[in-house]
Amino acid sequence: MSQLSLHIETIGQGTPIVMLHGWGVNSAVFTPLHDALQGYCVHYVDLPGFGHSPAIKGDIDDWVETIVHQVPESAIWIGWSLGGLIASRTALRFPGRVKALVTIASSPCFMARESESWPGIAPQVLTQFATDLEQNLPKMVERFLAIQAMGSESAKQDIKQLRELVMARPLPDSNALKQGLAMLQHVDLRPELDTLKLPWLRLWGRLDGLVSRRVPPLLPQADGQIQDTMFLKASHAPFISHTTPFCEALLGWLRDLNERC
Repeated sequence: MSQLSLHIETIGQGTPIVMLHGWGVNSAVFTPLHDALQGYCVHYVDLPGFGHSPAIKGDIDDWVETIVHQVPESAIWIGWSLGGLIASRTALRFPGRVKALVTIASSPCFMARESESWPGIAPQVLTQFATDLEQNLPKMVERFLAIQAMGSESAKQDIKQLRELVMARPLPDSNALKQGLAMLQHVDLRPELDTLKLPWLRLWGRLDGLVSRRVPPLLPQADGQIQDTMFLKASHAPFISHTTPFCEALLGWLRDLNERC
């Protein structure tokens, strides 16, 4: 698996950061962060089958293994949405390779679990995405981009910006989209989270329609190791809708991390 070369754009100098995007998009969505993160050596990864990266066979662990062998060791891993799930899985499987973890609008279990009162995406929503994927890929991507910004005060502008960034690269591979949907539907990292022993910043949008604001209080808490930051007027893409406060929060945490380490 790891022999397939992913598209990774490296920008900046300094401490290495691995940046992973979410489902249905590509690493171009992080373009608004390029200038703010110039003080770090950021590796913007197109996930397998997204953007300019080739698709691969397998599940989340195959994706993790493919990525981890193509990025620096002992890096800070930052993942948005599905990318956060993959970054978290990497930290669990390869703790020596992940210096610190940042998850953005991401859950360890995206699917709602009614029997456990776990807040998540309704199963029928993901099922509908699977149906749309089979019928009209471009339309499905457009619809998903709209959901990402839903609830934000600047939703129309955010959707436009997301669309322009994402559509600058090829549409995702349909099989890769199916793999990603399967991860959102079935991967559940909750039982393992207590084993994570590393600095962890969790960034949330209070108006997020995909990851409920009820998720953060249900996750492990550790004084000094874990920090939650909620952007009160942001939705699922706070780095798009609230770029300046987002960068302030992220860079402040990274500076503190550097001082501690």
